[in-house]
Amino acid sequence: MSAAPLRHPATSGPVGLTDTTTLTLAKAINAGLRQAMLDDPKVVLLGEDIGTLGGVFRVTADLLREFGPHRVIDTPLAESAIIGTAVGLAYRGYRPVCEIQFDGFIFPAFDQIVSQVAKLHYRSQGSVRMPITIRVPFGGGIGAAEHHSESPEAYFAHTSGLRVIAVSDPQDAYSLLRQAIASDDPVLYFEPKRRYHVKGEVTPRLGSPMQQAVVVTPGSQVTLVTYGALVSVARDAALAAADEGVSIEVIDLRSLSPVDYATVEASVRKTGRLVVTHEAAQSGGIGGEIVASLTERCFDYLEAAPVRVTGFDTPYPPAKLERHYLPDLDRILAGVDRVLGR
Repeated sequence: MSAAPLRHPATSGPVGLTDTTTLTLAKAINAGLRQAMLDDPKVVLLGEDIGTLGGVFRVTADLLREFGPHRVIDTPLAESAIIGTAVGLAYRGYRPVCEIQFDGFIFPAFDQIVSQVAKLHYRSQGSVRMPITIRVPFGGGIGAAEHHSESPEAYFAHTSGLRVIAVSDPQDAYSLLRQAIASDDPVLYFEPKRRYHVKGEVTPRLGSPMQQAVVVTPGSQVTLVTYGALVSVARDAALAAADEGVSIEVIDLRSLSPVDYATVEASVRKTGRLVVTHEAAQSGGIGGEIVASLTERCFDYLEAAPVRVTGFDTPYPPAKLERHYLPDLDRILAGVDRVLGR
């Protein structure tokens, strides 16, 4: 591919998002991709069926028509090749955005991500940057087949040299994606696929930095930390607990690497109790690292041992059983009861 800037046609249509608009999470991602491509002709998209089809979830719908096949590139079914091509593009000054069609398909690309993408900046003593964004629909709740409902985020949070973020609502889907694409660091961008059709207001403002956690529900008795699809479940748990006189502070991590420990630590010092919940299995998960780090930082403030509410240490189950696997309102509230000694 030529190193010359790739241009979109002058007739590509109206400018990007300019006013507050109600969008689904999927359309917010589409709007974020579109704006990034309008802003920078070096932004290119790669993925399986992202062009003519618009992606299996239609997240990239209409972008091929607007920007053309040199910027919205349908690839073979070869995730290692997708990421390897992105590495070459990044070397030439482009900002590739790769779509991994389903979370379970990322593993053929694992070697490229951890051995090349994560290390090239360090290996080259800073002379090479890898501004690659890797979009990963993740998690369960859609009744999918095997390899289509996974939570592989801990593998990448464990890998130095990568940023790992997980979005939970349309606004973050838009603003964090734009920040990820603009970053000179490689970013794993996890999208909760069961939230694709949830609607919310989206403003073109980028808001808080992507590495910053946010308090989505203030509270005083228990700190409940989560990310991705479980943020909405945690908020429902906080509302249900409030009816029984229990005040839960819900924190959306947003960034899984690096973690904004300052925000979580301030909450735990206030509440004295910590519950962490995620869909991924418990052993070796994000929750264990959060618990260990907060215990080190807040040991003298803890009133009870922290609690994890997670998926089980088994392969992801068949679709008919996933409701038993995924943390839900009742399991989260049971975890809150445990940390309260009830």
